[in-house]
Amino acid sequence: MVERTLYEAKLRGDWPAFFDALAEADLFMAESREWVDAHPGRVRSNGYWYSQVRANCLPLLTEGMLPAPDPETVFTYASLDWLADRWQDSAISWIVVNPGSPCEVFFPATPAHRALWRQHVQRLAQCDCGRSHDKMRLRALEGDMRASGALAHGLGLIGLLSVSNGDLWNTRAYHGTGYTGEKGRLKEWWGITSREEWRHYQEQLLEADQISGAWEFVLGVRRALSREFGGHVEVDQWRKAAEKVLRRGAEGTEYRLSADGVTKVGPRDSADVTAQIAGVQRLIGRIARYEKRFRADGLLAEGKFIPTVEAWDYGRAVGMARWGLGARYCDQREAEDAILRASRLGRANYRSWEEFSASYILGRCLHFDEEEFGSWYQDMLEAHRILTTDPTSPWLTIPWKQ
Repeated sequence: MVERTLYEAKLRGDWPAFFDALAEADLFMAESREWVDAHPGRVRSNGYWYSQVRANCLPLLTEGMLPAPDPETVFTYASLDWLADRWQDSAISWIVVNPGSPCEVFFPATPAHRALWRQHVQRLAQCDCGRSHDKMRLRALEGDMRASGALAHGLGLIGLLSVSNGDLWNTRAYHGTGYTGEKGRLKEWWGITSREEWRHYQEQLLEADQISGAWEFVLGVRRALSREFGGHVEVDQWRKAAEKVLRRGAEGTEYRLSADGVTKVGPRDSADVTAQIAGVQRLIGRIARYEKRFRADGLLAEGKFIPTVEAWDYGRAVGMARWGLGARYCDQREAEDAILRASRLGRANYRSWEEFSASYILGRCLHFDEEEFGSWYQDMLEAHRILTTDPTSPWLTIPWKQ
């Protein structure tokens, strides 16, 4: 944790090491949520009088020092890079990092000092170290605020994405990239701009209603075949069975309930049925090729297949709970309730972290990757390997069955 590094550098009086760590850290400034909402795209620095230096100081917190989210106060993202190059406030002459904590440090913010900060930022860029949350790494919060038990199990369901993004996997008091960053994430990727929209998607994910019905149909056909014939299912057998189910369904007459009453629907047009069968058979081939690659890369054991991709929704449901908390579309209790519910669903439908992981990755690849086996796949493969080998990983320290 960066807090430990800062504290140890402070104790040694090793200020170059302190500022190197600070250059790598994500920093946050407290702000009124009302002000941020009223001034989108703007950032202001709030100075406070500190008797230690008898001056106005800008308080900065590292992510491990952030308090539990509350409705009124939010945190905006900053960095030493931003403070060195873009921050301007003549009324504030000092910075204080993590005030009131063991790693509290005051330092002046004159132009000469800011030039020194820039040197540390540049050194970080030259060594290609990157910021801590940009790295493919397993990061955890230390101390009393970390999650444990069933909640930690639930947070482990989004472990692949947490590692890929370099997020703290086990924090209960989630702030992510700050209030505006989390709101921006939800708007960009989900079109969510309100609590009501967040609640809709949160429930959809927990019900596994965001995954494709076609994916679950073909996987369900294979599950049925495996139960009937006792194990391995050949791709040709799978395709023929799926075609048989679709043709049988198309030949019958069904009754649908609508606002106008009960409507009789006759047999479907043969051309439509043929096109649907062709699409399903292409999908079966695609899934089979992904599973072959998964076996070659160690994601899936020989002879095993992926039963369902509901993990894709359950994992994202945990992410949605965290992102909603960071964006203040929910409170911490609601977020934790959703995470616990996702945990129960994951354990009910899968037998291990590895099985859940393969299912999640298949869902992600079917949604994004188009059989390119590019970053959408490679990032997850690397994250999977970290989570299944790092001795501090929740996948190795938290039992799948609670």
